[in-house]
Amino acid sequence: MLAGLDPEQRAVATALHGPVCVLAGAGTGKTRAITHRIAYGVRSGVYQPQQVLAVTFTARAAGEMRGRLRQLGADGVQARTFHAAALRQLQYFWPRAVGGPVPQLLERKVQLVAESAGRCGLRVQRTELRDLTAEIEWAKVTQIGPDDYPAAVQKSGREAPRDPAETAQVYRVYEEAKSRRGVIDFEDVLLLTAAILEDRPDIADQVRAQYRHFTVDEYQDVSPLQQRLLDQWTGPGGGASLCVVGDASQTIYSFTGATPDYLLNFRSRHPEATVVKLVRDYRSTPQVVHLANGLLAQARGEAARHRLELVSQREAGPEPVYNEYEDEPTEAETTARRIKDLLAAGVRASEVAVLFRTNGQSEVYEQALADLGVPYQLKGAERFFERPEVRDAGVLLRGAARAASDPLTDGAPDLAGQVRAVLASRGFTAEPPAGSGAVRDRWESLAALVRLAEEFERSRAAAGQSADLAAYVAELDARAAAQHAPAVEGVTLASLHAAKGLEWDAVFLVGLTEGTLPIIYAKTDEQIEEERRLLYVGVTRARKHLSLSWALARSPGGRASRKPSRFLDGLRPGSSAPGARTGGRGGRGGVEPGERAAGRKVRGPVKCRVCERVLTDAVERKLRRCESCPSTMDEALYERLREWRARQARKQGAPAYVVFTDATLMAIAEDVPASRQELATISGVGAMKLDKYGAAVLSLCAGEEPEEEPDGVEDDGPVEPA
Repeated sequence: MLAGLDPEQRAVATALHGPVCVLAGAGTGKTRAITHRIAYGVRSGVYQPQQVLAVTFTARAAGEMRGRLRQLGADGVQARTFHAAALRQLQYFWPRAVGGPVPQLLERKVQLVAESAGRCGLRVQRTELRDLTAEIEWAKVTQIGPDDYPAAVQKSGREAPRDPAETAQVYRVYEEAKSRRGVIDFEDVLLLTAAILEDRPDIADQVRAQYRHFTVDEYQDVSPLQQRLLDQWTGPGGGASLCVVGDASQTIYSFTGATPDYLLNFRSRHPEATVVKLVRDYRSTPQVVHLANGLLAQARGEAARHRLELVSQREAGPEPVYNEYEDEPTEAETTARRIKDLLAAGVRASEVAVLFRTNGQSEVYEQALADLGVPYQLKGAERFFERPEVRDAGVLLRGAARAASDPLTDGAPDLAGQVRAVLASRGFTAEPPAGSGAVRDRWESLAALVRLAEEFERSRAAAGQSADLAAYVAELDARAAAQHAPAVEGVTLASLHAAKGLEWDAVFLVGLTEGTLPIIYAKTDEQIEEERRLLYVGVTRARKHLSLSWALARSPGGRASRKPSRFLDGLRPGSSAPGARTGGRGGRGGVEPGERAAGRKVRGPVKCRVCERVLTDAVERKLRRCESCPSTMDEALYERLREWRARQARKQGAPAYVVFTDATLMAIAEDVPASRQELATISGVGAMKLDKYGAAVLSLCAGEEPEEEPDGVEDDGPVEPA
């Protein structure tokens, strides 16, 4: 069970008793680690499978987790979304706790919100209606009632879509309408389940007896309401057997009420917690990881202070490509041509994605891909298992599975062959139809079912199990219930938010201009930082090929007034880093240790550690990077070094630079040496300074206060210029 796990993943898998906090960077195998942890606990007899509840945020992720646990021999473990787990408990305990039938679940609240707005005498456009609905959802998951909503908006600095007093009025009428009709919404499912567990200790004890071991994935995205429910599930103490997994640098849903605070403060709430950091990136090449680290090195705020510096485990690949275009159509057309070139070179269409900040940006890329005959799929469009051709195919496959003998499948050599034969009656062919459009879309859906049959057969064979049509149909039903759709063979077009949790061989990040990323309504520092994290999520979706582009004008002939996103400053060639010496510790990306012999000065040409340009400027040579390349400086350490230098200069009655120059302190704060050997390799630290100041500097680098002579003690000996 532990074979094939790296040391950190193994540490997660063997930490069977909570509390456990796993800080997992993008592409570091967090799902592998936590599913092996659960399976190891079950297989070793520490966990009873029916006493384990794994919670995540999407039905797809929950379905994937269940599939992996089955393959690892951990059948019976419950893997659900927060809402699905809460709804199941609510339905079971409602008759006992409240009495009567469970209220009907309101699948879509938009219509009722529209009616409520009408009752308030408000005219609301369709786009405004979506915003108004989202605002009510935010208020509910952050546990803010209608009366408190206006004050909460003002306190949080939230950009409300309309007058807060009007929103509060609609919110109040909406809640009253639900009550009259006897219906509840998805937020009520969490709220009511938590309330029942709080009010009925006997029911809470029953739930805690049922579930003794909890795992929460994507913990950086929990809302206050979800945390309230989780606290009830785990009971007093809250951490007896709780494992949480997350990455604060991937917090991109704050507008929905999600907060990374629970992840960042987990150790404070549970001082005895085991904390494991996963930083080995198995997804992306060193070039992609380098860019991702550089992007976060410029970040600010609490989440940035807890960022993880990824270390790529893959072989080197192509450098990220930056492109500036005159207008959006040119950007889209060139992107489509580059995608077609990748497909011609052997990259599968399903392994290519075009990612943008807003859904409204997709149309021009849809057109450009269609013009070149490149198949594509819109992420977030109609659900796979709800497509008419997929429903129709399911009916046919179930019929064939029930039949003792079916002329369609007789003679087929394997499961995939049987599925091909059944779907051929609905237009499936070995080769795709020419062009795009509805016919091609239907074929892609059927082809996805065939590929799924092939994958299902292989996975069953690997587990020593047979794969027949009945088992495959059962797998389809399970996936449909979890909305765990197979991949469609087409280029993915998706917003950056919709891309979370996915990955592709080639990713095109488009429309990276000021006003779009960061979005124009991001005003506060925290909102800007969330936009940066959104770009980080986009960058880390790429395994090998990564392209970043922007257009100077919206349409041909338009005024070229746009500027590339500020987040690319200091990263794209020819740009300057934002501000002076920005960036925190970390962010070297693919630059591996050992680039120079320990304890030996760099001789001959000195190359930038980031872009490898030969350096000629004295300060750049000292820092071993271009002035414009991103800094990895630990700013807190730099300030401590400056304060220590000032004290030394006062004692000697000499200018500060005779101790160490600013450039030398910057170089120290970037390299953060851990030994005399490492400190000696930094330009400006000669043998005399090493003897004189080495111990103090190394203490500061280790986060300790150096032992210093009291003021007034004479300090003799020559001073070596830095």
